[in-house]
Amino acid sequence: MVRLVLIILLLAGAFFLIAMVLRMRPEKVAHSMRFGGAVVAGLIGLLFLVTGKAFLGMPLLAGAAALLRHAFAKLATTRKPGQKSRVYSDALMMELDLDSGEMNGLVLKGDMNGSELNQLDEASLLKLHAELAEWPESRDLLETYLDRRVTDWRDRVDPHAGAGLGGAQRSGSMTKEEAYEVLGLAPGAGEAEIRKAHRSLMKRVHPDTGGSAALAARLNEAKDLLLRRHV
Repeated sequence: MVRLVLIILLLAGAFFLIAMVLRMRPEKVAHSMRFGGAVVAGLIGLLFLVTGKAFLGMPLLAGAAALLRHAFAKLATTRKPGQKSRVYSDALMMELDLDSGEMNGLVLKGDMNGSELNQLDEASLLKLHAELAEWPESRDLLETYLDRRVTDWRDRVDPHAGAGLGGAQRSGSMTKEEAYEVLGLAPGAGEAEIRKAHRSLMKRVHPDTGGSAALAARLNEAKDLLLRRHV
């Protein structure tokens, strides 16, 4: 009787897995196959175990357990919809939506402290640009935002304003938590996820594609910091 129940469960699980795979989007197939494969292997192993073939059942059960652990680990580090990449500088926090590519920011210092960039009009943004002269890195991040939102903003500002201040200065050493946030990853992400997130974000913010040198530098720093954990 137990054997019959297990056979029915095995067949039902196999049909359910096939039907689910046929209906889902391609990018989710691999993830579902990990869980489905583990369940099917576990049922087969249990079937062998109750029929007196433990030498076959135990390895299958052990393999199913390993597959489930791996699947849950991947699930924990997979980027969820709605996640964002955040980069902090002295006077500005920039945020990039990883799904839509939309950019926003929060002013951290100065007269507009606490203001969101998306809530400021063009005149206020240009005024903020002038105020950020003493924080070159923050100003560089704001320029990336302005290039996306106000395409002709450079024609309306003094090209020599802020000259002589030197290159963008770093706001301090990046922590591991900040590195995960910059790449939009959950803590504990593996090497493959780190490299994939870095490549994807660099395509959007690299200076050669109209992005920001400051953002690109932060992405590189975040990747290097996290990858050192895997060496």
